[in-house]
Amino acid sequence: MIPTNRYPVIFVVSDSVGETAELVVRAAASQFPERPLEIRRVPYVMDRGTLSETIAAAKEVQGCIAFTLVIPEMQQFLVEECEKKGIEYFDILTPMIASFSRQLQIAPQRQPGLVHKLDEEYFQKIEAIEFAVKYDDGRDPRGLLRADVVLIGVSRTSKTPLSMYLAHKCLKVANVPLVPEVEPPEELYLVPKERCIGLTINPNQLNEIRRERLRSLGLTSGASYANMSRILEELSYAERVIEKVGCQRVDVTNRAVEETANLILEKLKKN
Repeated sequence: MIPTNRYPVIFVVSDSVGETAELVVRAAASQFPERPLEIRRVPYVMDRGTLSETIAAAKEVQGCIAFTLVIPEMQQFLVEECEKKGIEYFDILTPMIASFSRQLQIAPQRQPGLVHKLDEEYFQKIEAIEFAVKYDDGRDPRGLLRADVVLIGVSRTSKTPLSMYLAHKCLKVANVPLVPEVEPPEELYLVPKERCIGLTINPNQLNEIRRERLRSLGLTSGASYANMSRILEELSYAERVIEKVGCQRVDVTNRAVEETANLILEKLKKN
């Protein structure tokens, strides 16, 4: 019995992206709006070790597992381990695959990920997403010169969400946080200015965003991170860096990520 004092946890396990399983779980969960649940997706599972870790996590939180695994050995291992440990599980694909196989009198290919069209654009998108993750938040400045676009700005100007959104448009994006105490990497000044975008924001809105961020972390809103004088100092510093780079600016104030991303795309097309 799942305790009623917390959200039920559903682990969505897949040997591909896991979108199919998650959509099915969310569709089923929508019939029980009075009890929200937490979904933890575990994609690209290709080994028993990952399955064992997921099963242990589900056991710990008294959760259950929904899965779309097409390799029989992986299915069998997951089912057997769940039954040993008393974990409820839901096999989403196997009953329908078995039915199709009987009706069509054809054996299934048992190949993960066939629901995605493996064309050139799909691979470009995956590569771009991996690039955005690897070169997020200035982790490795070597990626700046390989990026299709570089985003720079102070903290909470949506650099990471924009990077991921643009990655889904098959653009390789790197981003660099601008902090007065930290000099930007030298590589930033070698990036062609038409491939760099400086993100700006109204200081009052940034103040509110940062205050909300601190509240969500259980911290006092009086921290220097949300202090207006600190914010003005950061924005002034960012303006000097943007001026030195010579790149275009995009104001993210009161703009959704999609709207800002479209403005960036328009600027890139013009260049």
